[in-house]
Amino acid sequence: QVQLVESGGGLVQAGGSLRLSCAASGRTANRYTMGWFRQAPGKDREFVTSINWSSSRIYYADSVKGRFTISRDNAKMTVYLQMNSLKSEDTAVYYCAGGPVTGKYDYWGQGTQVTVSS
Repeated sequence: QVQLVESGGGLVQAGGSLRLSCAASGRTANRYTMGWFRQAPGKDREFVTSINWSSSRIYYADSVKGRFTISRDNAKMTVYLQMNSLKSEDTAVYYCAGGPVTGKYDYWGQGTQVTVSS
């Protein structure tokens, strides 16, 4: 079984930065494709970014390209989301997800709130 625990959320002013972390447990988790998703109040959950196990394939939603950076440290079994130039529309609960097959996320974290004040 794989467990994912996010941390690093909080309140930040527009234009500021935050770094989210997602710690994974489970001996095969460092081979998983990992992703970040977010859900704003009253909206559907949306894809933000993903990274495969070797960091050779990284994808971003258009809305965060150039501002967000995903990375991973397989030795620490942790995935990071560096968020810069934050906007009020980035306000959401951010979820970490992972799975052995690209595009199929079997495991989800509990989410961490990110609030950007304008």
